[in-house]
Amino acid sequence: MVELHSHNRLGVNVDLACLTAACYKAAMQPVLDYLRKNQTRFVRELCDYLRFPSVSAQSKHKRDLAACAKWLRDHCRQIGLDAKLCPTRGNPILVARTPRAGNRGGRRHFLVYGHYDVQPPEPFELWKSPPFEPRIRSGRVFARGAVDNKGQHLAHLKAVEAYLQTGTALPCDLTFVIEGEEEVGSESLGRFLKEQARELRCDAIVISDNALPDLKLPALTYALRGIVALEVILHGPSRDLHSGIFGGAVDNPAMALCQLLAPLRDQDGRVAIAGFYDDVAPLSAYERRQLARLPQRDAAMRKFLGVPALFGERGYTTTERRCARPTIEINGLTSGYQGEGTKTIIPSWARAKLTFRLVPNQEPGKIRSLVGRHLKGLCPPTVRLEIQPGHGGEPYFVSPEGKQAQAAMRALQAAFGYEPILIREGGSIPIVNDFRKHLHADTLLLGLALPDDNPHSPNEKFDLACYAAGMRMGAFLWQELSLC
Repeated sequence: MVELHSHNRLGVNVDLACLTAACYKAAMQPVLDYLRKNQTRFVRELCDYLRFPSVSAQSKHKRDLAACAKWLRDHCRQIGLDAKLCPTRGNPILVARTPRAGNRGGRRHFLVYGHYDVQPPEPFELWKSPPFEPRIRSGRVFARGAVDNKGQHLAHLKAVEAYLQTGTALPCDLTFVIEGEEEVGSESLGRFLKEQARELRCDAIVISDNALPDLKLPALTYALRGIVALEVILHGPSRDLHSGIFGGAVDNPAMALCQLLAPLRDQDGRVAIAGFYDDVAPLSAYERRQLARLPQRDAAMRKFLGVPALFGERGYTTTERRCARPTIEINGLTSGYQGEGTKTIIPSWARAKLTFRLVPNQEPGKIRSLVGRHLKGLCPPTVRLEIQPGHGGEPYFVSPEGKQAQAAMRALQAAFGYEPILIREGGSIPIVNDFRKHLHADTLLLGLALPDDNPHSPNEKFDLACYAAGMRMGAFLWQELSLC
């Protein structure tokens, strides 16, 4: 076990108040012993959980989702939690609470989020074993939902079980909120959070539904990119025209669209839209040092991706470009004839799907307006421009030097035995902004997935060493956060 010190390797002073390092270790030892002794059972219970084909995207699995939710509720009750299923318009949401003391006083309250629904397993033929028949191979469990997200939130439940079953006092109150619609947009959860905001109000939210770079590089994800999506459509003639008869007299919407899109990014990889970078929060020197610790080799990435060269904004590393800088991407581009052979036409329309990844402090609404204004300024009078807005999500940021973030880092180091790292992720997790909006609390993203765990893909897996470390991390975390 890693002992707590008054000053850790991260350079942050730790005020232990009346809880000395010796008391801390003595209090935690029964919990850690329980986790170690029951690992075989914990793996068996994870496999039981994974056998439910709880695919939220497919209506044929509605009963499987309900059965999975009931199993989870019963399991929470079995380990000592007060658990119930809350009905929604979609799939039920599990709410499970630790036993509350008669007088809470100044006790902290934390919320743990997860989801019991999983992605569709197709294509079945690419699985080495049936997706809902868990298999253990080389210290990993293979099944749909193993890492996304059943194994990750079950690790947190097992940590709390260890407290309750050993009679070790929890230093805080905990509430688990585990939904069944994350893979289809969490529609019910947003309403639920709004309706139950007073009951769920907490000091912080903990989510393990993301990744860490390596078992020797446990990580706290402190920032996520936001997103703005839209579709650009150029309308030309009322119908497809013969290119030999009308070519040269009528503008081609496909050509006009290419000319419209090309100036949106310059040769240095920067988005060439006026005002786009006005609100971008620069990376601090501390953040850049942390991101530099990631094991990133450009040559290996180039080979893995099969591209002749990498590309990105000048002045930033590949890691920084992927997770900490805003981008523009063309996600789809279509117009005219797509069948076999040649059809000599001027197409009547052309369209492109665009997304912009945003970083703190960019606002989706403002970026959408800037893009629309810019496109209208570039559009020639020979075609008609239509912009269809798509989904959007705000970027997320929690101070990596804040007390809660540093408490999470200490818990990671104690659980994994290695100095943790601070990372940003290039993708988006919209629910974290819902938590901030309704519960007025920050989210700590403490992923347990490895880069090759294949979430959303065939042969999804979860490393059992990460499962065990996640339990230890959950056990240390409540001690650390309660001292903030």
